Amino acid sequence: MRRALAAVVVAAVAVLAGCAAAGPDRPTIVVTTDLLGDITANLVGDQVEVVTLMPRGSDPHSFELSAREAATIRTADLFVSNGLGLEEGVQHHVEAAVADGVASFVAGDHIDPLDYADSDAVDPHFWTDPTQTARVVESLVPELASIDGVEASVVDDAAATYLDELDALDAEMADTLGAIPAEHRALVTNHHVFGYLARRYDVRILGAAIPGGTTLAAPSAADLQGLVEAIDEAGVTTIFADSSQPDRLMQVLADEAGRDVDVVSLFTESLAPEGSPGGTYLDMMRRNLQSIADGLTP
Repeated sequence: MRRALAAVVVAAVAVLAGCAAAGPDRPTIVVTTDLLGDITANLVGDQVEVVTLMPRGSDPHSFELSAREAATIRTADLFVSNGLGLEEGVQHHVEAAVADGVASFVAGDHIDPLDYADSDAVDPHFWTDPTQTARVVESLVPELASIDGVEASVVDDAAATYLDELDALDAEMADTLGAIPAEHRALVTNHHVFGYLARRYDVRILGAAIPGGTTLAAPSAADLQGLVEAIDEAGVTTIFADSSQPDRLMQVLADEAGRDVDVVSLFTESLAPEGSPGGTYLDMMRRNLQSIADGLTP
């Protein structure tokens, strides 16, 4: 009897040990921005733990990592970043992790790049054109599928669904923006973020309060005056500011324009709080689209 009981105990322990060995911790993907984090999570589902470094509402240009967050990058099975100068305060950590052998995917390496109109620097805000986001998704899929513990067929199926959603978003943006009379299809923003949208959907960028693509620069008096003149000439009635940046500068512009100009806040470089309107990339794009259309339609 004792021998039989002992055999049962040994067998049970062996089964439990086998279960533990068959269920290791999930792989980890570390992502810089919440936009890329949302896209990545849509592709991998619950197979992978997706860790996003920048909290929602962050300005990616000025965000900096703590020592603990920087160490997280080095333990990742894959590190996903935008590149193209977007994560200005994080780039040295990215370079150090890659030098140490961390597998890296740089979204900016897989788009059709666009230079800023006022400099030779490359614009990193590719996601304002969903066809560029689709290029990133298509390139990211094989990287995700190659991670140990990830089922490639799950990623492929999720990517096919997501690419269909991006196609639908592209068609919706083309229809909505195309319906705005050409003379009113012009944007003024707090900094240059809509270059890819403008290229894709034939929208004019009148200018931005802060020159270049970074929020860390400061406008000169000449910059502001030139923008005021462009606003007056085009008869713009709405100007747009990113939700992560105070709109004080845009309010000054509105006052200087000498007319009734509304300042509308958009989520452009960071998502809204999780579960709220604009809390996913697709929802953010649609809500921005509606706000832009409302602001530009006479």
